[in-house]
Amino acid sequence: MSTGTLTNVLYVEDDQDIQAVAQIALEVVGGLTLQTCSSGAEALAAIEGGFMPDLLLLDVMMPNMDGPTTLAGLRKLPGSASTPVIFMTAKVQSSELDYYKSLGAIGVIAKPFDPMSLSTQVRELWDKVN
Repeated sequence: MSTGTLTNVLYVEDDQDIQAVAQIALEVVGGLTLQTCSSGAEALAAIEGGFMPDLLLLDVMMPNMDGPTTLAGLRKLPGSASTPVIFMTAKVQSSELDYYKSLGAIGVIAKPFDPMSLSTQVRELWDKVN
């Protein structure tokens, strides 16, 4: 359950270049602690291994387990059953946004994102629910 302070973020992104940019944006610019995973399976393993995120940041389009499938798996684990989630995707039509919100997302960040404002976007979405 959230404490109101955003510190630890589980970030799942299969594209290494996007992962690197987001990691700098969130850790260096945003001051957050990131656990970065390249797949849904890695995300499940991180939670099962004891990482307790304040927030889940999930890419939507990934091979094997996409973002929504990864979220469904994370929701079955005690460490992430009620953790707030934000999806990151290039698909931001209103029907897609409605779908992500129906899955419980507190928001959606459009790709490509602005690295200098990414942590601000994440914190603003976080603040809406905390």
